[in-house]
Amino acid sequence: MIDHTELNRRHWEDNAAAAHGPLAREHWARPEPCWGLWATPESEVSVLPPDLAGMDVIELGCGTAYVSAWLARLGARPVAIDISARQLDTAREMQAEFDLHFPLLLGDAQRVPRDDATFDLAISEYGASLWCDPHRWIPEAARLLKPGGHLVFLHRSPLFALCARDGTTASTSLVRPQFGLNRVDHGSSTEFTLPHGEMLRLLRSSGFTVDDLIEIQAPTPANREYHEVSSTWAQQWPSEEIWKARLTSPR
Repeated sequence: MIDHTELNRRHWEDNAAAAHGPLAREHWARPEPCWGLWATPESEVSVLPPDLAGMDVIELGCGTAYVSAWLARLGARPVAIDISARQLDTAREMQAEFDLHFPLLLGDAQRVPRDDATFDLAISEYGASLWCDPHRWIPEAARLLKPGGHLVFLHRSPLFALCARDGTTASTSLVRPQFGLNRVDHGSSTEFTLPHGEMLRLLRSSGFTVDDLIEIQAPTPANREYHEVSSTWAQQWPSEEIWKARLTSPR
């Protein structure tokens, strides 16, 4: 079996430009951070620390690095890493267009080439949080963070994974057992979703204290529709969630 890291790298090299290229400019141009599929405004969910000025930030699995762009505008000093060279090519085009520059690293978010206790905030929106093994990337985030540092990540909810009939489309029935839920293979790519209890135990064992778990509800009307989940579904059940934690017991 191909390692999930290599499988996902190939997936994004093949699909990144078509999937995210047209959206990169839209994301980079937003005046306020908006999270996830449903573009939930930061003003509604308060995902970020209150004062980002001067904070050193690592974005894990950055894609086109629009999250790092948002944080840079708020005064942070981001570093962004992604496994796809094509995604980073788009990120560089956006940096040039918007005249907003920060380091972009080609590499694995499960093994970041930076020293221990370097960053104040580690963040992932549908990057490492979905495409990397949580038993590898979460301890790596803990290694990278300074004591008291923040971890913020957004990914699919376990309920979505339990209801995804073919692995990608949410139904209104449970079609997958929760016990044993971890890795979901789609043939050309692999995603990871842990049940809440297992995620809590992993975060605690990695030295984190959980501050919040925000389950996102799609707005009415929705900003757009998606193949994998309809807004009608996501107005009734959370299709995605945001975890906020702090490193209180560095390993």
